[in-house]
Amino acid sequence: MNKYAKRYLIDAMSGMAQGLFCSLLIGTIVKTLGQQLLRLGENAFFKFLVDAGSFAGDAHVVGAAMAIGIGFAMQVPALVLFSLAAVGSAANVTGGAGGPLAVLIIAIIAAEMGCLVSKKTKVDIIVTPAVTILCGALLTVLTAKYIGIAASSVGKFLVWTTKLHPFWMGILVSVVVGVALTLPISSAAICAAFGLTGLAGGAAVAGCCAQMVGFAVLSFRENHWGGILSQGLGTSMLQMPNIIKNPKVWLPAILTSAITGPLATCLFKMEMNGAAVSSGMGTCGLVGQIGVVTGWFEPSEVAIGHGAAAIQPGFIDWLGLVLICFILPGLLCWLFGKIFRKIGWIKDGDLLLA
Repeated sequence: MNKYAKRYLIDAMSGMAQGLFCSLLIGTIVKTLGQQLLRLGENAFFKFLVDAGSFAGDAHVVGAAMAIGIGFAMQVPALVLFSLAAVGSAANVTGGAGGPLAVLIIAIIAAEMGCLVSKKTKVDIIVTPAVTILCGALLTVLTAKYIGIAASSVGKFLVWTTKLHPFWMGILVSVVVGVALTLPISSAAICAAFGLTGLAGGAAVAGCCAQMVGFAVLSFRENHWGGILSQGLGTSMLQMPNIIKNPKVWLPAILTSAITGPLATCLFKMEMNGAAVSSGMGTCGLVGQIGVVTGWFEPSEVAIGHGAAAIQPGFIDWLGLVLICFILPGLLCWLFGKIFRKIGWIKDGDLLLA
């Protein structure tokens, strides 16, 4: 059971997130950069950036990248891996706003079907791709639309409830997504699968930043500047071995996320309307912050479907972004850590990275 849970819930989701990062996310960043530069004047290179970003962010390309990422993470044979490009493209387009979840489910099944026949016949180069693609295509026709609708509905529900109850949902979304970020699962894939944008996306970004920046500052005594970079710009997942040894070391980051989440939703009204995958990235490569900024100027299709519109950010928007993503996570987690060290819940060396 643990083997399959790792294969499908950890490896496959992580691969999907990487596929999203290398297509939709990078494409959105490059395209937005080009569009903003074009405001300075017409320029062939700026137009090229817009075109390059559009190519990378095309739904067919994104679906193919996700499926290949899933197959690569599952370590499937080469012919299965390459065939998943067609499966992912079809599933993502057919799944609509909930396409990422459709790709995840369908690509996993198609990959396993392909693995069953891989290298079992003398015409493997025909049989394996045919089985993988036909199985994926059949599942796409039968289920992708409905998987997409279900995923999109969950996302819309979370966005709607966060608007309705920004304080409590701010806490819930921030804590849950932040915890998912540090666990060996993909918070980015979860946010992408459900199209988490708007205030809910903002709360998710806050929770992820609380974990990453929080642990970076909390463990500075043990890990110094290397820990700041590896956790603050990399991943707080590095702390999982220490959390297993002493779960109390996780409390400062969790408590911090429970504070910054509702501050993001209630006080600063911070929305993440860029690519939904950015909601689960935190400060990893500053992707979460880039997603917020991108969403101000050009909301993603998913965000527009949730009622988002482009805005011209003001001082409060920028202030909220800096406070929620950088200053408050570091300050609050440091304060909680100081208290927990004083009462003996956290001891010297508990947060040392291997």
